[in-house]
Formats: sequence, structure tokens, C-alpha cells
Amino acid sequence: MKKKLLAALMASAMMVSMLAGCGGNTTTTTTQESGESAEGSSGDGYSMTLIMSLRDEFLSTLEAGAQSAAEELGVNLATQDAQNDTGKTIQFIEAARNAGDDAVLVNLVDAATAQQCIDAAGDMKVVFVNRVPQDTSILGGNSAAVVSDENQSGGYQGQFLVDYFKAKGQTDVRYLMLQGTLGLVHTEQRSASVIQAMKDGGLNPIEAAAPLVADYDRATAMDMISPLLTTTEFDCIIANNDAMALGAVEAMTAQGLDPTSIPIVGIDATVDGVQAIKDGTLAMTVFQDANGQGYGAVKAAVNLIEGNAINDGTDYETDETGNIVWVPFEPVTPDNVADYE
Repeated sequence: MKKKLLAALMASAMMVSMLAGCGGNTTTTTTQESGESAEGSSGDGYSMTLIMSLRDEFLSTLEAGAQSAAEELGVNLATQDAQNDTGKTIQFIEAARNAGDDAVLVNLVDAATAQQCIDAAGDMKVVFVNRVPQDTSILGGNSAAVVSDENQSGGYQGQFLVDYFKAKGQTDVRYLMLQGTLGLVHTEQRSASVIQAMKDGGLNPIEAAAPLVADYDRATAMDMISPLLTTTEFDCIIANNDAMALGAVEAMTAQGLDPTSIPIVGIDATVDGVQAIKDGTLAMTVFQDANGQGYGAVKAAVNLIEGNAINDGTDYETDETGNIVWVPFEPVTPDNVADYE
């Protein structure tokens, strides 16, 4: 099962990080003896650093995927946690350059700072992973991105809601929206695409209240939505990620309301999110392949170094420019949830 593989990889990554110690400067390294590549690989002993915006469940899984590719390709991989600080991200990039790394893999804190990251990298190759730069025209030459199409994630949420409400013969749908951090590209795209998909499917989505900005945090979502549950009429709850969706579930339960009475939809297919679908409290989520993104980022970096197409050696497609690798989203519903345990 996909989620079982991811859980094992994530556990491995988290154990390595715990052994290395805590804090923003935690570093883990994967090496190949004598600088030789793994059999059949083309890594040639390259050195890279993965810089994460922060270390959470999702990005720990992404880290595990990157480590898996590094082991396969004989790449020396260090990881750093920028603790949601762009300044630290730049410092880690400069440190990698000064250490002679061949490439950096950057999970952006702020999509608008991608050019600063490229400038700080100098001659190193730069692969942005999970979060696409705000201006994708800066990609090319020494830089690329390995991400998922966030419009697709919201689209899957919207299509699920279309099927749900059309089966009930309902077209006017009042929704509560739990949004992630404002200003992030994926927040904007997830929020807009779910509403567009509902409209495209023949629904009339109506704001039951202004969107709630809960910064992708479970406790914040619970606190923010609680006052609306008994004072506002709504037909569904749309969340930009599973953590916020589960915050809504907990808020309803705490007030004696049945979370299975309306569809609550999330994104990411976290362990808790998948369990909530099995329990019936979450209607659906969307699997974002963190492991695939991390794996694809290391492969893309090696391909940049060696002058190959950035998706060479993978099954992933690129955009029309050839500078962005798309790792597809997948809808997770009660019908297929067992595939993601």
C-alpha cells in the first residue's frame, strides 16, 4: 500500500533526525563509500543539501523520499530545517555553496523569494521542491521545480462535492472555507480551484462566512471555526489541508455536532486524515505524494548536473517549458482509502 511505504520512509527519516539532535541546524547525511554511485545510477558522488521550510509530518516524508533517491544514486545528501525563516534558508544555501555542494533542493518559505535563492546559490543547481516559485519564468538553466499542480488538488475536492450534492439534488451549496497561510501560491490555488470546480460541475457555491485563515494549523482551525458552527447555516466545510479539516471535525465533536452529517474535505492524505476517512468523520482528502516529490527532486538535480531532461529516469511529466516536473495528486475517498493506509 502506498501509505504504508510512505509511513516506513517517514519513520526512518524522523529517526535519523532525532539521532542527529534537535533545532534548526539539524543535518542528516547519506553517503556512498569511496564516492562511487550505486549500481546502475549516475549520481557520481554528488553532494547536495535539502533545505526544508520546517520539519513536519509531510516534509519528513518528502525528506525520506529524497534520502531514498540519494541512496540509489550515490548522492551525499544533507538536510536542514529553516524553521519557516527565509533568512535561514538563504544562509543554508550560502553554506552549501561555500562547502562545494553541487546542488540545493529548496522547499520555499516564501514563493516570492525564489530569485534570491537562485542568486545565493551561485553556480550550484537549484531545485525547488513542493512549493513552486511565484514567478516560474525564472526557472531554466541551473534551476527547476518538482511540485504538484495545486489546481488539481482543489479540483478533486470540488468534483467530490459536485458528485455529493448532485446526488442529493442540491445545487446551492453554502460552504465554510478554512484557508492556509495567505500569500502562499498553493493556498491561493487550492482555494480558487475547489470553487471553480464546483461551478464547472453545475453547483452554485455560496460563502456561508468569510474564509477563515487558519495557517494550515489544526488547533487554529478548531478555534476559528467553533463560533460559526451553531450560528451559521452551512452545507460543507472545505479545508486547504487535512490538519485544518480535522480541526473542524474536532470542533464539531466538541459541540455535540455530528461531523458525518456534512462533507468535510481536506488535502494531503496524512495518517490522521486517512484514519478519519475510515472513521467516516472526513469525507475525502487528496493524496499529495511527498515521497515522490522528494525522490523526484534529487533525480532532477542529478539530471540538471548531467544535462539531461529533468524528469529523466522517472514516470513524471513536465510542463511545456520542461522546467517543472509534475508529481500528480490522487483523490482519496471511502472507496479507495485502503490503498493509502
